[in-house]
Amino acid sequence: ISKIRRRLTVQGDSENIDGAAASISQKSAKEPEVTEDHYLHLRCAVTEYSGVSKKGHAPYNPRKKNQDALIMADDPATNTLILCVLDGHGEHGDGVSAQFRDQLAMEMMSHPSWGTDIKTAAADAIAKVEHQVIRNFRIDTEFSGTTLSMAIIRGNKLIGVNIGDSRVLLGLEKNGKLVAEEFTHDHKPDSPGEKERILAAGGRVFAVEYDDGIDGPPRVWLGHMDVPGLAMSRSLGDAVAHTAGVISDPEFTEKELDPSSDRVIVVATDGLWEFVDNDETIELLFPTPGPAEAVDCLVKEANARWMQEEQVIDDTTIIVAHLFDYKASEE
Repeated sequence: ISKIRRRLTVQGDSENIDGAAASISQKSAKEPEVTEDHYLHLRCAVTEYSGVSKKGHAPYNPRKKNQDALIMADDPATNTLILCVLDGHGEHGDGVSAQFRDQLAMEMMSHPSWGTDIKTAAADAIAKVEHQVIRNFRIDTEFSGTTLSMAIIRGNKLIGVNIGDSRVLLGLEKNGKLVAEEFTHDHKPDSPGEKERILAAGGRVFAVEYDDGIDGPPRVWLGHMDVPGLAMSRSLGDAVAHTAGVISDPEFTEKELDPSSDRVIVVATDGLWEFVDNDETIELLFPTPGPAEAVDCLVKEANARWMQEEQVIDDTTIIVAHLFDYKASEE
């Protein structure tokens, strides 16, 4: 176990696939389902999408739960699509991510500003669900929490919402090839601005050096104790880490999607990003005919790399959406 350097939590039992690609009208995904393509009948830039949440593998913990979750929800009233991934961590991380999966989309859509101010609606809904999670006596959030990365598409407008180290990635077509453009940016403890805030709050940031001399990722610690060791500077839940300068404020990015160049959106947890970088992700999905095949390809590649590097596999959640009727070339 000492070999495992990545941020990986390994408790409990669950089905292998958590709501693979739920039907597009479904706001949450609890039952295991087969991945399938979705053709979207909203008037928005996304024409087809697919997503899957796959439980990881830890040989020393056969009852491990899938702590990831995904949201794929559409709102025909505003022609809006919500694509969101959550990466829970800590003993109760699965409970935190599941509550967001089950409640967040509805809270956003029922917010009075949803039709006119997406960012306010999203921020308020996230804060409201986090407050409910913290008050839920069944979920201990002292050392448990979740990331959140979300792509909200309304018409041709894309809004990215990020808390933690899951990520939204864009694939753009240039000279007949797809190239990667990072749309949201990970909140790492040593990132500029993030580290300063943690230190100002009395927290510490340092990496643990392992027996082989290789450092793990930078982590957040209390000023006076070597806990909690959180490998991100923003998260939902994580009450102890929040006393050391970790915050749950979402960071927003936005863009008007360009029909002449924007082709693909990828939303994924670090089960993908740990060993597959942005450029490789776009290269891998480029030859795939549709989003479902792209998701399958990326999950298999990510899992193979985890086994090769760490002999364990992190939970992996990936959503791929095609924009403006994009189809990979048949060559």
